[in-house]
Amino acid sequence: MKLKLETAEVYVPDGTPDPDALARTTHLAVGTHPDDLEIMAFDGILKCFQRPDSWFTGVVVTNGSGSPRDDLYKDYTDEMMQTVRRAEQKKASQVGEYGALILLDYPSSDIKDASNPAPGADLRAIFEKTRPETVYTHNPADKHDTHVAVALRTISALRSLPPGSFRPRKLYGCEVWRDLDWLADEDKVAFDVSAHENLQAALLGVFDSQICGGKRYDLATQGRRRANATYFASHGTDTATSLIYAMDLTPLLQDPGLPVNDFVQSHIQKFAADVGKRLTRLTS
Repeated sequence: MKLKLETAEVYVPDGTPDPDALARTTHLAVGTHPDDLEIMAFDGILKCFQRPDSWFTGVVVTNGSGSPRDDLYKDYTDEMMQTVRRAEQKKASQVGEYGALILLDYPSSDIKDASNPAPGADLRAIFEKTRPETVYTHNPADKHDTHVAVALRTISALRSLPPGSFRPRKLYGCEVWRDLDWLADEDKVAFDVSAHENLQAALLGVFDSQICGGKRYDLATQGRRRANATYFASHGTDTATSLIYAMDLTPLLQDPGLPVNDFVQSHIQKFAADVGKRLTRLTS
């Protein structure tokens, strides 16, 4: 598999040859920055952990150079931070026993440039080599521009594949910079990630440069998952201790002509209608 940037890398924690490592993929996540995979796609990591018939491949699209920094890292240059964050992501792939980790190493500006074909070409090549059953990426209602751009490039790359065996059965848009509590309950995909809390903590804790940089993603992520589990149902006891919400983006693959904006707006309008209906009912 030939990737566009010379600095891109395929890393296989268990040393399996690259073609075999990629071919065994069953679950794949496309995240923007080092640590996004562990925040948004733990369902896939968990489903593959210690299971010889299921393998998780993580794709990190950007180099993570613009992250905040403090403490040990306060005087690090962008180039130094890129090195640190790449090393942290590799450590996470070892802890989580990923089948493969692909680091595309693009600057954010390249991803946000819709006229740049290179990121999409790389993603298409990855999907052709891995043929995952399930794909996770950012949800298109995320408030981080680069996250939304990665989601759009992922959707476009998948839509460019021939229908049939090349396309995944499911595509999910997950939570990072905007949660999905607002989705109608019938539209929420709720991943039960109650198991292996120690693994969750270990994966998130690997990213020391981000935690020392003043962002407690480790605590916030596990707190959100626990809050999702408690607030999921108002009139029932908890059946899980940790949930990740996702938006089912599979309809965008089933209908390649459906505009992403129209699809997302339909969910937002459904939320607005639900709020309006409740207020009207309780006011009358």
